[in-house]
Amino acid sequence: MSLHEPGRGRYAHPERERPFLLSSPPIGLSQQRHIVDRYIERTRLRLRLVASEGRVVLKLGQKVRLDEDDPSQVMLTNMYPSSGDHACLLHLPATEVRKTRYNLAAGQNHCGVDVFEDRADGLVLAEVELSDSTEHELPELLNLVIEVTTDDHFSGGALAHR
Repeated sequence: MSLHEPGRGRYAHPERERPFLLSSPPIGLSQQRHIVDRYIERTRLRLRLVASEGRVVLKLGQKVRLDEDDPSQVMLTNMYPSSGDHACLLHLPATEVRKTRYNLAAGQNHCGVDVFEDRADGLVLAEVELSDSTEHELPELLNLVIEVTTDDHFSGGALAHR
């Protein structure tokens, strides 16, 4: 039997993001989704519930950095558990973060704007997902704020433990 390292294998795919700290939600947001992320203690696993327009998506994900010192690129593996599996996983000890995610037009890139609740209430982060061909095409708005790509204080797990 062959075991893969975490973040390796045919189901893991690269994800490149650049997060930016915003002072407030920008104008022009669309497609609101409510997200509850549970970071399972002593693991790299995240249990996610995404609710939007009466539809719920459940995910169990793992993000593994390719280089421990570079949070801008990770390998992401997602599973889509049944509601029964999700209910069982809710019993595992975890810390939680809640947010509302909006879409923002960002040229050829996808940009999500997260407005946090509870522990991180009032925090607004924009995340631009990058591809190799559009790495430097960022919305003008994001040139006016602070990039926090290398600041681990703004990772989902860190925010959940706040």
